[in-house]
Amino acid sequence: MTTLKTASQAQELADAIRQRIQAEQPAEGSLFMTEAQLAEEYGASRTVIREAVSRLQALGLLEGRKRKGLIVRRPDPLRLLSNSLPSLAGSQEGWRELAMLRYAIEVGAIELAIRSATPEQLGRLTEIMADMETELLKDTESERTIALDVAFHSLILQMTGSRMIAGMQQLLISFFQTAPHAENTPASAERIIWEHRELLNAIRDRDVERARAMIRLQFRSTLGTVANTPPTQSVLP
Repeated sequence: MTTLKTASQAQELADAIRQRIQAEQPAEGSLFMTEAQLAEEYGASRTVIREAVSRLQALGLLEGRKRKGLIVRRPDPLRLLSNSLPSLAGSQEGWRELAMLRYAIEVGAIELAIRSATPEQLGRLTEIMADMETELLKDTESERTIALDVAFHSLILQMTGSRMIAGMQQLLISFFQTAPHAENTPASAERIIWEHRELLNAIRDRDVERARAMIRLQFRSTLGTVANTPPTQSVLP
């Protein structure tokens, strides 16, 4: 009971400190308080203070500095996501959630990518597609094939100009390298090539709706596979 009470108090205190930081908007890197000052101001025990501070450090809001106190930091959502995603990788339900998240990101970002893509990026995407086609016909599961697929989808998200979107996509792709997939055959290799080529053509034509349609087509089979297969192998959507 004492442990539960301490945990509850620590969470309440962490929420209060977080709200204070959000309201005051101190500059990143500025000194916030020491743990002793927090204990005095909030009337909490050192145990509760340490637990609350630990939770805020885990969120990236505070950083402890010896002989100085607590420093205000700007949280990095990509780091937080990176730390939390592995917990989903061990279950079929978790992999399906990751698949749906990746689907939502790609469908939602394609319009931004098409509007913002530079000629240089389109040229690079064309080069990646040509290399991927060659590799897919050799082996749909080789490290080179997977790396090219990662590069293809990562570049599309980079075209949005958003570090957040590109970063989240890179994280998701890294986990989908070990996601479940249906058995690959020469026919499936041809399908993957056609889907990626048509997506590339839609992007080059600046055709948002056709690009969205191709992403939906790619992920239709991926979502079905994830729903029915243990997470043991790689996936190429």
